[in-house]
Amino acid sequence: MGAGLSDRDVVVVGAGLSGCLMAVLLAQRGCRVRVFERRPDPRVNLADHGRSINLGLSQRGITALRHAGLLDHVLAHAAPMRGRVVHLPDGDLGYHLYGTSDDQILRSVLRHDLNVVLLDAAEALPSVTFEFDTKLTALTKGDDHAPVDLRFHGADGEQRVLTQTVIGADGAFSTVRAQMQRGEPADYHQEFLPWGYKELSIKAGGAGDQRTDPEALHVWPADSGLIVAHPNADRSLTGTIFLPLAGPDSFATLRTRESVDELLTRRFPDLLDLVPDVVDQFLSQPVGHLVTVRTAPWHFGDRVALLGDACHAVYPFYGQGMNSAFEDCVTLDQCLDRHPADWGAAFAEYQQIRKANTDVLADLSAENFIELRDRLASPLFLARKKADLALNKVLGDRWVPLYTMISHTTTPYADALRRSRRQNTTLAWVACAVATGTAAAGTALVRHLARRVKGK
Repeated sequence: MGAGLSDRDVVVVGAGLSGCLMAVLLAQRGCRVRVFERRPDPRVNLADHGRSINLGLSQRGITALRHAGLLDHVLAHAAPMRGRVVHLPDGDLGYHLYGTSDDQILRSVLRHDLNVVLLDAAEALPSVTFEFDTKLTALTKGDDHAPVDLRFHGADGEQRVLTQTVIGADGAFSTVRAQMQRGEPADYHQEFLPWGYKELSIKAGGAGDQRTDPEALHVWPADSGLIVAHPNADRSLTGTIFLPLAGPDSFATLRTRESVDELLTRRFPDLLDLVPDVVDQFLSQPVGHLVTVRTAPWHFGDRVALLGDACHAVYPFYGQGMNSAFEDCVTLDQCLDRHPADWGAAFAEYQQIRKANTDVLADLSAENFIELRDRLASPLFLARKKADLALNKVLGDRWVPLYTMISHTTTPYADALRRSRRQNTTLAWVACAVATGTAAAGTALVRHLARRVKGK
C-alpha cells in the first residue's frame, strides 16, 4: 500500500464505508484528503435505524481492512456467523455450515458500528478532514489547466472547493456520477426490485437456544416473503423482512395489526414467539428499497473516479455490497501503486479490473434472492449443496463451491462464476454415471474432471 508518497489534494464525496476506507488509504500514500458528507456525523447523531441491513464481512472485506491496518478494530465489533439456520414453515430448523473448515465463516457487524470505526481511523490521520451536513450541488470537471470545481451547500451557506481529484463514494444515487457523466458518452442502467424491506430487532436468547443461535445467520424462507436475521456482538439479532411492495400481502396492503399478525403467523410461525412485539415493530418501521446500478465510465481522466454503490450498487442477497466496495478501494490503491505518477492510467486500470466482475456480482446477487426465498426448503437443492461441500472436502482446492469462492476467497467474481459452471457440468456427468450404475467410473470421472475444472 502507498508505493511512494503522492503530494495531491483529493476530495472524497461520501463519508460512508468505502469513502472512509479510501480516505485512509489515500492519506497513507501522502494525499491531503477532505471528506464531505451530506448527512450528520453518525458519532453525534444516531444513524438512520430502520433502513440499514446488517453487514456480513467476508474474505474480500477482511482482506481490505487488513490492507489498511484496521481489521482488528472492526472485528472487536463483529459477531461470527458459522452457518445458516433455516426456519422452515412447519416450525422445524435446518442448519447449513458455510464451509468445510473453521476459518470459513462470516462476521456480522452493524453498519453504524463499522462506519464509526472507519470514521475514527480516518479522522485520526492529520491529512484527513471531514465536513458533515454538507451537500454537493455542482461539479465542474475542468481540464489539464484548471482544477475540479466543486460547489457545496451546508449550514453556513454555499462553499466553493477546488481540488486536483474527486472520489465519488456517495451511493447508488450518486451526485458525483451524474455530474461526472454529464455531457459524456455514458451508459447507465438502474433497476429496482419490486420488493422492499423493514428492519426488526430480535432480543438475545438463552445460552444454547438454537432458535436464536448467536453465531449463525437466520433465514425464514416463505412463499412471497423472506426474513433474514444477522447476529450482533451482544447476542441479539437484527432482522430484515422482505415483502413485495404491491399486491396481496405486500407492504402496500399490510396496514393494520390484524393483517400483519395474520401474515406473520401464517408464513413465519415461530417468529411471534421470538419477537413478541414484531407487529408493533413492523408497523412503525419505514420501507426501504433495493436497487441495482450498472454504469460506465467509472472515471473521467485523472480527475474523478467512482467507488462502491456509486458505480455498482447490487441487491444485498449475496452479502457482497460492502465487501465489493472495500475491494474497490484496495484495487484502486494497488493501481495507484503501479501508476503513481499517472492517476488517469490508474483509474482506467481500476475500471478495467473491476467492472466486469461487479457486473457478474449483480447477476449473482439477484439469483441468490431466488435461492434464499424459494430453494432453501427444497431437498433437491440442499442435496446439491451438500454434494458441493462433500466434493470440496475430498478434493480440496480442486473443487470449490461457488459460494465458497465468492465469500471465502478473493477470486474475481467473473472467474468464480466461470469455474462454477465448469464444475456444474462435471457434476452432471457424475450424476449420469451414478444413475447408470457405474459408481466406480463416476468416482474416477470426478477426479479426472476436477483436474480439468482447475485447469490442470
